Amino acid sequence: MAALAGLRVLSCGSGARLTSCAASWLLPRSPPATQVQVGLSGCGHGERYYSSAEKGEDELRVRYLEGDDQGIVVLGINRPQAKNAISKGLVKSMMKMIDSLKGNNKVRTVVLRSEVPGVFCAGADLKERAKMHPSEVGPFVTKARALMNEFANLPMPTIAALDGAALGGGLEMAMACDIIVAASSAKMGLVETKLAIIPGAGGTQRLPRAVGVALAKELIFSARVLDGNEAKSLGLVSHVVEQNDAGDAAFKRAVALAREFTPQGPIALRMAKLAINQGIEVDLATGLAIEEACYAQIIPTKDRIEGLLAFKEKRPPRYKGE
Repeated sequence: MAALAGLRVLSCGSGARLTSCAASWLLPRSPPATQVQVGLSGCGHGERYYSSAEKGEDELRVRYLEGDDQGIVVLGINRPQAKNAISKGLVKSMMKMIDSLKGNNKVRTVVLRSEVPGVFCAGADLKERAKMHPSEVGPFVTKARALMNEFANLPMPTIAALDGAALGGGLEMAMACDIIVAASSAKMGLVETKLAIIPGAGGTQRLPRAVGVALAKELIFSARVLDGNEAKSLGLVSHVVEQNDAGDAAFKRAVALAREFTPQGPIALRMAKLAINQGIEVDLATGLAIEEACYAQIIPTKDRIEGLLAFKEKRPPRYKGE
């Protein structure tokens, strides 16, 4: 396990190598002791969540699923009075939780959703922004951009569930996830140019990587808002579902998708994500070297041996992330 902690890739011409850094995102860590058990509604098997009861964290609800869904963590944004707009407090809460998730190797998948009906995230909190001195705006946007980067760099798979509007920074947050699931009625777009600004939390970089350069320019220049079906046709979202009466169809689909990931080897998923994320930014030769380096990290794991034994014995594998 220690050899896998905080791997990063150094590109060197046509080759690449993985080196260790101080982070330890594969070390086991238990959920915070302040969590209390609450009921789970509408997720399929009568499982239970764990929900944070810590004061001051109400804007971000954290739930750890149990039973067959153990390993799935649900982050719920909960700022109904501001349509889940991104505030200083929300950025701080999310950074704190992301830091906790990095080092928890029991977490298999993170699902990001809204606890507020009809909206995922309306973007930056413009009421708070209007009160900022111009000298404060730049540092806040830098922190918001850092938040999206930290979310994108979580080692485990991440899924954004859009059951409502994701505008500006809200869409940037969703794009920081590995996969986006959206209701057909959900509205999304990078609309910053309407306010005479540009996307500042990764939108100008992640949107062209998702839909292509020319189309990303068109969408940003026009501040166009798409629905779920349009976003799916452009490749911005991976799955689109019809909204249900409860308003949580995308969330349910996201959890179902996370369940598909749960039985797989957790270290393998993390190494696959690292290889893809690092490799897509470099030339093919360097990318193949990254893949080789990531594969080398899996060879000495107990999970790899368990996978071979399970295949030989014709039984489901029991992976432990070791």
